[in-house]
Amino acid sequence: MADTSKILIIGGTGYIGKFIVEASAKAGLPTFVLIRESTVSDPVKGKIVENFKNLGVTLLHGDLYDHESLVKAIKQADVVISTLGALQLADQTKVIAAIKEAGNVKRFFPSEFGTDVDHVHAVEPAKSAFETKAQIRRAIEAEGIPYTYAVCNYFASLMIPLLLRPAGDKVTILGDGNVKAIFSMEQDIALYTIKAVDDPRTLNKTLFVNPPMNILTYNELVALEEKKTGKTIEKNYVPEEKVLQDIQTVPMPFNIGLAINHCVFIKGDQTNFEIDPSWGVEASQLYPDVKYTTIAEYFDQTA
Repeated sequence: MADTSKILIIGGTGYIGKFIVEASAKAGLPTFVLIRESTVSDPVKGKIVENFKNLGVTLLHGDLYDHESLVKAIKQADVVISTLGALQLADQTKVIAAIKEAGNVKRFFPSEFGTDVDHVHAVEPAKSAFETKAQIRRAIEAEGIPYTYAVCNYFASLMIPLLLRPAGDKVTILGDGNVKAIFSMEQDIALYTIKAVDDPRTLNKTLFVNPPMNILTYNELVALEEKKTGKTIEKNYVPEEKVLQDIQTVPMPFNIGLAINHCVFIKGDQTNFEIDPSWGVEASQLYPDVKYTTIAEYFDQTA
C-alpha cells in the first residue's frame, strides 16, 4: 500500500462522484472527499456522506471557493478527481490554481465523464457547455499539470430510461435512429477511472470508456426494450431540421439535453472518429479483466 496514490475527489456527493468515491474506497485506495460544512446536515447528501464514512473515506472540510482550504486538501492527495456539475465547470480554474500552488499532484482528472469535447459538432446551448470543458483542458495543459480526461459518453442507467420513456407505447427517435452512441454503466465508469489513476498508459491521455458491446443505435435500444417488454413500440422519427427547431423553442434545461442528443444521434459525435494512440486509450482494451455490464444485461436486470 506504500505505493498507492491518495485520491481526493471534489464533487463527491454528486451523481457520478459518489460512484467514483465508492470505487476508490473499495479498491483500497486512501480516499478523501472535499465536503462543505453545510453538506453534512443536508437531508439527502448527509446520507451519502454517512455512506462514505462507512466505507472508510476521509472527509476534508473545505470549499471550492475557499482557496486556502482547497490547497490544504489538495496537499493531502496525489491524485485529484473533479466530478463537479455543469454549473461549476468553469470554476475548475480554482482547482487548477490550487493544484499549482500545492505542487504535489501527480494527476488531475477534471470533470469530464461525457462526450469528448474535442470531437463535438454541437449547437447551442450544448456548444457553450462543451467549450467550457475544452477551455479547462487547455488551461490544464498550459499549466503543465499531469492529467487524464475520462470520457464515458452516456451514463447508461440515467439516460436509457430518458431516451425510451414512451408516451404510451410510443418513442421519439432523433434522426433515422441508425447512428451509434455509447452507453456505460456508472459503476463501470467509476471502476475504469480508479484503475487509471496510477496507470502510466493513461498519463496525459484521454481515457475513453467505449465498451464494444455497448455501442448501439437508437433503433437497437428500442429493439432491446421491445424484447424486454414483449410489446411493439411505435416509433416517431424526427428529422434534423425539426430537432434544430425544437432546440430553439423548448425551455431550459431540456434544450441542452436535446442539443447534446442532436450531436450524438444525428452528428454521431461519440463514434465518428478514431482514437489515436498519441492522445487516447480505450478502457476495455486497457483493462480486459474488468467484466463490464452490457446494455443487454442491463435490460435483463431491469425486466
